[in-house]
Amino acid sequence: MRRPAAQSWKVAGATLRWGVLALALAAPTAGGAAEPFAQGLLWRLDKPGVPTSWVFGTLHSNDPRVTALPVPVARAFAQARTFAMEIFWSEFEDAYFFDAMQFDDGRRLAPLLGDDTYARLREALGSAAPPEEVLARTKPWGALLRVAAARGGGDALTLDRSLFAAARERRMTVVGLEALDEQVAALDSIPAETQIALLRHALDHRPELEALLEPTIRAWLSRDIGEVARINRAAAGGDPDLVRHYAILTQQLVGNRTALMAYRLFLPLRRGRVFVAVGALHLYGAKGLLAQLREQGYRVRRLY
Repeated sequence: MRRPAAQSWKVAGATLRWGVLALALAAPTAGGAAEPFAQGLLWRLDKPGVPTSWVFGTLHSNDPRVTALPVPVARAFAQARTFAMEIFWSEFEDAYFFDAMQFDDGRRLAPLLGDDTYARLREALGSAAPPEEVLARTKPWGALLRVAAARGGGDALTLDRSLFAAARERRMTVVGLEALDEQVAALDSIPAETQIALLRHALDHRPELEALLEPTIRAWLSRDIGEVARINRAAAGGDPDLVRHYAILTQQLVGNRTALMAYRLFLPLRRGRVFVAVGALHLYGAKGLLAQLREQGYRVRRLY
């Protein structure tokens, strides 16, 4: 298959990174007002004999209101020596991800979606649509990422990528909490029925889903993760089938990945002075990252 030119890889890779992050944000979380760690974005971790570390709940957005670091967050970042983020990959890995989005067993997207839905997908992607030979072989989750990326708000760095760039500039040790092939495996593990249902929902309800972005930003700026979770739960509406499909998506992109993050942080946190930056929904609730770190013996204290 003919691949895009080198410069196209750079643009497509940055765009699809946004799509992965946006899809993770779009996964509604379970729980309610009684869930722990519902308020606060910056948390301090302490354990006897171990230097302090910090956990920051990010929003995968490039909105200037989001990317401007509050003073307490900037202060904690300046004290850290290691930066731990969900995932990072270089331009050289864009090709791997691009290939992973494509069927390699002869299946095609149009028969799975139906001609009408496939046509609406191409219309929704607009100028961001890949060549037909590429889109035709795209897995449903890959198409869903492309839809998420198409409404991502431009090529400016998200908060996570801005922190990564700052960490590199400061020559901090950078730790990725998830490998690219693990993220691909998580996406591939979503049942095809769920992938297709969520893609159709994204196409059928684009205005409503896009309308959730502003209240999500406002809730995050208010440091109200519980409200962010509530807004995201509203994405499924009252449709029982969609609630079920979103629950599957949540388990794959939030629940399972949160457990992996807690595991991967075990050794770095023992050395201390780690600044952890992951999506805020990973912090939330009784099974969230903060709860799991508390189970590892850390005192978890809210700073912001």
